[in-house]
Amino acid sequence: MAAIGKIRSWGPVLITVLAIALFGFIAETAFEMIGKSKQADGRVVGIVDGDKVDINDYNQLVEEYQQLLKLQGQGDLKEDRLNDLRDFIWSNYLRNKAVEKEAAELGLMVTDEELKNVLAEGSHPSLRQVPLIGEFINPQTGLFDYTQVNTAREYLKQAAQQAPSVEDRQRALEQSELLERCWPLAEKLLRQQLLLDKYQALLAGCIASNPVSAKAAFDGANVESKVLLASLPYASVNDNDIEVSDADLKDKYNEMKPAYKTYEETRDVKYVAFQVLPSQKDRDQLMETMNEACAAFTKDSLSAAEVVRAAQSQVAYVGLPVTRAAMTYDIAARVDSMSAGQVSEPFETASDNTFNVVKLLSKVQAPDSVEFRAISLMGIDPAASEKTADSICQAIKAGAVFDSIAKKYGQTGAKNWITSANYQSIQNLDMDNRQLFTTLFSAAQGELKNLKLTQGNMVVQVTDRRAMVTKYDVAVVKRTINYSTDTHTQAYNQFSQFVSESQNVDGLAAKAAEYGYTVLDRQLTAGNHNVAGLQGSHDAVKWVFNDADEGDLSEVMRCGNGDYLLVVGLQKITPEGYADINSKREELKQMVVRDKKFAKLAEKFNGVNSIDAARNAGAQVDTVDLITFAAPASIRSLGTMEPALSGAVSATEKGQFSKAPVKGQQAAYMFQVLDRQTREGVQFDAKSQEDMLRQQAIRQVMSIANQDLMHTIKVQDFRYNFF
Repeated sequence: MAAIGKIRSWGPVLITVLAIALFGFIAETAFEMIGKSKQADGRVVGIVDGDKVDINDYNQLVEEYQQLLKLQGQGDLKEDRLNDLRDFIWSNYLRNKAVEKEAAELGLMVTDEELKNVLAEGSHPSLRQVPLIGEFINPQTGLFDYTQVNTAREYLKQAAQQAPSVEDRQRALEQSELLERCWPLAEKLLRQQLLLDKYQALLAGCIASNPVSAKAAFDGANVESKVLLASLPYASVNDNDIEVSDADLKDKYNEMKPAYKTYEETRDVKYVAFQVLPSQKDRDQLMETMNEACAAFTKDSLSAAEVVRAAQSQVAYVGLPVTRAAMTYDIAARVDSMSAGQVSEPFETASDNTFNVVKLLSKVQAPDSVEFRAISLMGIDPAASEKTADSICQAIKAGAVFDSIAKKYGQTGAKNWITSANYQSIQNLDMDNRQLFTTLFSAAQGELKNLKLTQGNMVVQVTDRRAMVTKYDVAVVKRTINYSTDTHTQAYNQFSQFVSESQNVDGLAAKAAEYGYTVLDRQLTAGNHNVAGLQGSHDAVKWVFNDADEGDLSEVMRCGNGDYLLVVGLQKITPEGYADINSKREELKQMVVRDKKFAKLAEKFNGVNSIDAARNAGAQVDTVDLITFAAPASIRSLGTMEPALSGAVSATEKGQFSKAPVKGQQAAYMFQVLDRQTREGVQFDAKSQEDMLRQQAIRQVMSIANQDLMHTIKVQDFRYNFF
């Protein structure tokens, strides 16, 4: 019994122990579930109004947009432009989500039948705004014409089968496939735009104007006042004479609180980005290479191609005369003043950070465009190919029709145009292509040539030559002035030492001054792809949002093209909602100081009822004209714009003195209205003014509605995890 009693006395203790154990079990299980949940959500790029957005779906949408841009003639996007596209798609997705939610509550929708009718009628204004669809507007009728879409489809299909060259057929096939893939996206975008149009039309229908408002707006913009202005600048009051308490700051914060609301989490960071530059030793070593190339260009025993290859030039030697368009601007500027055979001294181009040496082999006048036709005799016995090509040339010279002979060899003999650009962009021309291009651009019009190529012979005839231009046979050694491995290692070690000694974000500034680095501030959101536009710094953004606590410093990161060293410190996390009063302390203090200075200066204006009395109170007096209600008054003597003064002046009758001081941005004011008149050359038209006023109101309402609409959906943005 005693034992049982003792056990009972342990009851509260046992319950506590069991509760702790049970909590531990539940917590462990919960953490495991959270871990699994995070793993399961590892593909979620965001949560919008409770709906998870999978990264695969998002990337597919980005790919669809890229295909649409490609169909419209834009090539592959570089990383920065691709990020811009991703941002556009994300914001567009959020807007459509918000509109769909609001439209559902209002009973607005776009049916399949409605979409079909809009396309069939072709007159809806939104058809012009939608990518791809807008390209099929008939210029004669101004209407969307679906028959043009079908015509384009058929044309591309036929071109994919009947184009004269493999490249043209492949290009047409790609365009045909792109059109089929992109059209559903275009219709989807049109549906979204039509729904937005309906929503905006509903809002616009709630807005009206009237003659009274129209007249007030007209007067506000066109009735000008001239005043004698008495001002007591805030600068005349010493800041040290103004006491600001915590209560003052709290009152001002409550007054301004609506302006301090944020709708997404932000993270304030401090960072140092140091660019590793070539040392003088690095520059001297590269200059040795350039001097060697310069000397080699003067030796007859070495070809230009050999010199260019040996110097590892970034510009390949084409081996054919090229136009100025094929050269960088610095090379083009040099060759104009050079003579054939001349070699330049090594020179630096700052804009692309290179050393350069140029040798001009020759200058020629040649056509920029050549029309030709050809008969190819490839894949047969070389001797037979040579003999057959000679026979073809003799037959054509004797009067045989080129096309007829070509048909005997299964070819059309069709004429084709070729330009200098067709070979100038090729970095490595093989011997056959070099021989072909050389022949085409040097042959006379009508001249026949029998070309002996690697795989056989080709009979070519130049049928037309156009746009004679100066071409340059030029060899270029262009090398970027890069840092060496030793230089980068030394810079990296020093930067790592700096980060190690800084320890945390607070120590960053002190150590930066010691090492000669500059600390910069940045505010990051989940939509940032990098730190301050620094290429390759996405991992830093990811670290800030996933791993960092306030005060933490990142490890040293390599960014840019490997030439930047970056360290980031997380200074502050500001959650969604109202900004903390302490984060706005300095801003609030300035406003409170201005309010208290105005109160002090307003006391000086007590009993003042004339300009002379204001001058006696110490005010500065100026004549200010062209004051209207619709625009802030411009006070030249103080170099400021004062909206409050515009309203006060407009509310005071001509000849009257202001009844109370006006609190401006830079001073306390009192004034006397000297004159008031309507601007010359303007006349009130009630109807046009009402229309203009309504359109202005619609634009304002739409802007406000769009902002408010975005705030109706809850958004969690995890894009920083992916790009």
